[in-house]
Amino acid sequence: MAIIDPTRTWEPLEKRLAATTNERHRVVLQTVIDHMKAERNADLDALMATVAPNPEYHFWSSGTDDFGPKGFDVVRGYYADFVASRTNVLEFEVTRLIVDDNSLVTEGLLKQIYPGAAAAAIGIPVDDESADYLVVFRQLLVWPIDENGLVLGEDSYCPGVISVTKLSAEDLPQAYVDMMAAPA
Repeated sequence: MAIIDPTRTWEPLEKRLAATTNERHRVVLQTVIDHMKAERNADLDALMATVAPNPEYHFWSSGTDDFGPKGFDVVRGYYADFVASRTNVLEFEVTRLIVDDNSLVTEGLLKQIYPGAAAAAIGIPVDDESADYLVVFRQLLVWPIDENGLVLGEDSYCPGVISVTKLSAEDLPQAYVDMMAAPA
């Protein structure tokens, strides 16, 4: 089994979407699915097409104050940096999914491949900045959705890193290898 399978990120949402008859819940689910797929594809325009005009992201991790981006241009910059960091090869193993008319809640393990330098830049301890690492976090995300079906932000609760594993070349998914070989 691949150490990262991005499709497992949205599979639980697609399963819920297939079983959901409430039209508003279907809109909420589809918006987040589209958002997740745009992240995986590093498609900044498609990603921002899912975001409301004045989003507010709230990030809390290990006792820190909220450090999420606020405002459309700042959120766009956040996602541009995310795409540039090449850390979008990820899998969010959703173990809890709650949907209502105005939000979606996802909880589970976020598994993400980081180039060592990118991990070190955000304070993740690595012993070789030229290596690649599988970093696992527990995360709970609240996705507020506006009346037009757009993401108003993300309220992210992450108690910190669970594990950091140095990867060998054989461990790396082909999508990651291809992305790292492409020009930045």
